[in-house]
Amino acid sequence: MINELINKIDKEGETYLRIKVRPNASRNEVREEMGDGTWKINIAAVAERGKANEELIKFLAKEFKLRKENVKIISGAGEHIKLIKIIK
Repeated sequence: MINELINKIDKEGETYLRIKVRPNASRNEVREEMGDGTWKINIAAVAERGKANEELIKFLAKEFKLRKENVKIISGAGEHIKLIKIIK
């Protein structure tokens, strides 16, 4: 799953992801891509004071082998559904 997105970023330089976050999970993991293209991701941090958002950015940066500065929450910072921009 992630490898396809890495290839897209390598080719196009950036991509946008719609993500449904499940905070308070036992571990960070990409669960699945839903039919509408939204990615379900478990995050081990709690959803308070931006902790889950910080952990999500850190997790995605690690998965895509990028710096945290290259992963931005465009919308949905206070919601479960987020739009993320990933730049190479």
